[in-house]
Amino acid sequence: MRAKKLAAVLTVATTLGASSAIASSHREAPFITKSPKVDATDFYMFRSYEATRADFVTMIANYVPFQEPYGGPNFFTLDPEALYEIHIDNNGNGEEDLTFQFRFTNTLANSNNGAALTIGTGAQAKTVPVPLFNVGPITTANQANLNVQESFTLKVVRGDRRTGAAKDVTNAAGGLATFRKPTDYIGTKSLGLPAVYEAYAKEHIYSVNIPDCATPGRVFVGQRKESFAVNLGPVFDLVNAPASVIANAAQRNAVPNPLAKNNITTLALEVPIACLKAGTQDVIGGWTSASVRQARAINPSPTFAKPSRDGGAWQQVSRLGMPLVNEIVIGLPDKDKFNASEPKDDGQFANYVTNPTLPALLETLFTDDGVRAPTVFPRTDLVTAFLTGVTGVNANGSTAEMQRLNMALPATAKATQNNLGAAGCFKDGKLDTGLAGCDPAGFPNGRRPGDDVVDIELRVAMGYLLADDTQAPSRNIPFNDGVLQDASQFDATFPYLRTPNAGANGDGT
Repeated sequence: MRAKKLAAVLTVATTLGASSAIASSHREAPFITKSPKVDATDFYMFRSYEATRADFVTMIANYVPFQEPYGGPNFFTLDPEALYEIHIDNNGNGEEDLTFQFRFTNTLANSNNGAALTIGTGAQAKTVPVPLFNVGPITTANQANLNVQESFTLKVVRGDRRTGAAKDVTNAAGGLATFRKPTDYIGTKSLGLPAVYEAYAKEHIYSVNIPDCATPGRVFVGQRKESFAVNLGPVFDLVNAPASVIANAAQRNAVPNPLAKNNITTLALEVPIACLKAGTQDVIGGWTSASVRQARAINPSPTFAKPSRDGGAWQQVSRLGMPLVNEIVIGLPDKDKFNASEPKDDGQFANYVTNPTLPALLETLFTDDGVRAPTVFPRTDLVTAFLTGVTGVNANGSTAEMQRLNMALPATAKATQNNLGAAGCFKDGKLDTGLAGCDPAGFPNGRRPGDDVVDIELRVAMGYLLADDTQAPSRNIPFNDGVLQDASQFDATFPYLRTPNAGANGDGT
């Protein structure tokens, strides 16, 4: 048992080199900035650590970055003309074997004519549609005041995402194939105080029957508080922070998270391990994507239901596995190409991993502070995990960038998680499972919401896993961005991400 644990720790630690990204996937490529509704911001995949759910894997795909809570009057519905997907490779060929497909429908009240008020009296009276999402308070039991109703369907596709066999995932209570999405947190007058809204939102957690799975899973789609923590402004202003902060472990919580007042839209799915596993293979690869139709014609007479006319084949425009390769690792000329690509074709991006630019940039920016980039090329410490994994441990046989999860590795309870993940199991490049806080279940064995991937990836980019000081002079500097992310910021139960920020609090804010 101890040997198995040590092997798992070593595997996870080796995969720490999988990405040198330092931010999550918000507006990461030029083209996707035009379509925020299909912009994937974060992808999490981990063995469920909720009590009694140890035999499940949770996958969370977040979309629509930088949601200001007061984003009315239209708020943040998902795109009914788009296809949102979570893909699983469970046989090691770098291609999806299971795909979970989400499609959305947004419907106006009164058969798409919208809620209306009678304005005027007598012969002057007119019935006029209102401009708002709702005309009064909303509860699950009373939807009469809701003007825009959001719903979704979920299918599981086995085999190729476009040609495989697709079947409906259905509500375990009643068998319906359509699910309601809770309205975004408009504000406390419309949806109550945070505890009331959270109770309303959790009424939209569904137990679901997944075709060909013996045990039901769970699904939730709805607005949540932004789950990513990063010192966003300074990071993209040439790391505009003193070395006394970014190279000092005591400064990991130096400033509040700039994203804390934002929201995102979450697609959360919990699936039995037995339904994800193929044969004796314990390692799965996962990623999320969004696609739109190749052709879009703007409707000259737009309606709520048809502002445009879309057709043709699906074209992928967003992709996210590890956080966030595209934002910091992939060069600007190839960012849109990466978003349109599939993991099986990732050999075309190998140079960005073998000869990463981020360490060189950090050296240039902090030369006077003694920061030095690794000098060994190609960076095989990154290549192994980034494209192949470690044979016999976390590799699934594929050569592809994706998030890899060893489902045989037990989950760590929320209270004892280390936000440095498996990095906490190493000192001076050497494995030591006796270190306080050693947590082999953390990133990059999948990714949990509380894993501080920014700090982990900064350190790995600068050679933390390399053993030679001459090849990696700065490998033991505890690089960080000054913003802390840990499990205390998340719940211990599905869907793990917390109540979104309210658009208005009832006190003028």
